[in-house]
Amino acid sequence: MSMPSDSMPPDRRSRKRLATRQGISNVATRLFLERGFDHVTVDEIAAAADVGRMTVFNHFPRKEDMFFDRDEEGREMLREALRQRHPSVSPIETLRLLAHHLVAEESPYLRFTARSQSFIETIEASDTLKARARAIRDEIAHVVAVALSEGVGRKPDDPDAHLAAGILLATWTVGFIQAHRTFRQRQDTEEAKAVFLAAVDKGTTGLNAALAGTPYA
Repeated sequence: MSMPSDSMPPDRRSRKRLATRQGISNVATRLFLERGFDHVTVDEIAAAADVGRMTVFNHFPRKEDMFFDRDEEGREMLREALRQRHPSVSPIETLRLLAHHLVAEESPYLRFTARSQSFIETIEASDTLKARARAIRDEIAHVVAVALSEGVGRKPDDPDAHLAAGILLATWTVGFIQAHRTFRQRQDTEEAKAVFLAAVDKGTTGLNAALAGTPYA
């Protein structure tokens, strides 16, 4: 006999909630890629996922959150990389190495494939998604700045940390855009990876020079 949801063990409730969230996200992403973000309604997503409209909003306060559903996971990945940094490796170098690791592991955050190209094209076709992508970039820059400063014992508003985070995010963004442009033209994943990593390496070199003498470089 199934237990009422109120008496369900916490871990089982969590698994059920995560499964529902993932199911909604999967359906929404499929519809967004097929028809375009602006041409899909929340009601259509709810119907396709076989859940109520309020269930969708319980998991995703904004429609665009269903598209960028791995945002928080990405932020935590950056925080964790800096928390686990080896003392012999600088914070800036730690994030450069993280970029190389993510590309080598073909992380969903840094894939250059036909499917990821469709993801980018869906963003480019929607002003709402472009605005949210810019906001996420700024929010992640703040997350990285705080993690950088905390990692070296400085205050969260340390100007050097915010400068480093801003340049790092700009570098990764430029590399990401250039890599996808390369893939769009050549359909070559390995070449796109190389373009992204070259931008990250070049940006890191410049950032190390700019912050020489600080605990970040």
